[in-house]
Amino acid sequence: MREMSDANRTARDAILARVRKALAKNDADPKAKAGADAYIAAHQQGPRPAMPPDLRARFITRATDMSSTVESVAALVEVPRAVARYLDTLGADAVHSGVCWPEFAALDWVAAGLSIEPRATHGEDRLAITGCFCAIAETGTILITTGATTPTASALLPDTHVAIVRADRIVSGMEEAFGLVRSEIGAMPRALNFISGPSRTGDIEQTIVLGAHGPFRVHLLVVG
Repeated sequence: MREMSDANRTARDAILARVRKALAKNDADPKAKAGADAYIAAHQQGPRPAMPPDLRARFITRATDMSSTVESVAALVEVPRAVARYLDTLGADAVHSGVCWPEFAALDWVAAGLSIEPRATHGEDRLAITGCFCAIAETGTILITTGATTPTASALLPDTHVAIVRADRIVSGMEEAFGLVRSEIGAMPRALNFISGPSRTGDIEQTIVLGAHGPFRVHLLVVG
């Protein structure tokens, strides 16, 4: 998946600037932004299901319901061996080489018997290891934001997607997830990708088929 080119980014910014001018809006105006943030914070939310105190356990349950597999590890350093253990369960589908996000380049993949390159997939890789911006306990979903250091293609193209979820980044629902995006990122990323288990379709005779247009399997490693 290619990042937006400089020319396209410039054209986009010019179009949005004309729209803001026509609407007499200025997204750099701190008062306007503060007013919008205050409105969002004060706006009453609709009915929501009650959530248990243990969001981590709820997330694991719902992720399993969505056909993800889950393992918990105490620390990030344990991730390579946890990935290797998971791959060993796949039998003939196991692959021990793939790609990872740059933030995991320093992990000792070699000691775990894995050959992992810190780059975005070009489409031919069968295994990719990513992080996530946060995870949603209500639905067992992970949220991935686009960016140079978080290549989305790695979560969408390989057969096997292993996602690292930090336990302290598990939030109750979509509302809290969008709140984190606003408070920590500020400007909305080019895309937000919500992933709930492997890709699937029920188009043929209403029979669910996994891996229809993306990963056949999603394995989550909850750290902490």
